[in-house]
Amino acid sequence: MGNLYGYIRVSTRDQNEDRQLIALRELKIPEKNIFMDKQSGKDFNRPQYKRLVRKLKKDDLLYIKSIDRLGRNYAEILEQWRLLTQIKGADIVVLDMPLLDTRRGKDLMGTFLSDIVLQVLSFVAENERTNIRQRQAEGIAAAKSKGVRFGRPPSPLPENFHSVYQKWRSGKMTGTDAAKACGMPLSTFRYRAKIYEKATFL
Repeated sequence: MGNLYGYIRVSTRDQNEDRQLIALRELKIPEKNIFMDKQSGKDFNRPQYKRLVRKLKKDDLLYIKSIDRLGRNYAEILEQWRLLTQIKGADIVVLDMPLLDTRRGKDLMGTFLSDIVLQVLSFVAENERTNIRQRQAEGIAAAKSKGVRFGRPPSPLPENFHSVYQKWRSGKMTGTDAAKACGMPLSTFRYRAKIYEKATFL
């Protein structure tokens, strides 16, 4: 039996580190062997995880709370699992999923079943993240279709916009001159004029 290790990853906004720490401490894992990365999941920068991997040796045992601690997506989770179990020769126990315990079933059938379970769960974890992103995108699209505006509200039009717009629309003023008179770039003037025109002729 090798050494016991624990790994925790939380985002800077996540408050779940205490729950993970308590779970690992109950397993009598030495404090010096608990590694934690408190990083945004966006860049997945994990210096403590890299330190942990360097320390892990054959027959060491690593506890993690859930499989998504190992990677951002299906491929990365599988890659890290195989690195730890096959290349490093360590065992892994996933606390949220007792089926994922490489200490059990060291024979070919046990390894095969564990690998299938891992692939299914990794796919489910990634699929759920994809679904969340899709639901968010659909929610934003639905809100926009109902007229909900996102981002900063546009700055109010200058007082002279109406008169300048009329001159520009009748051809008495060029777009460049109209934009300069309103104190905005030409592209902004054209964009605001388009919106103004729609609002005026509704």
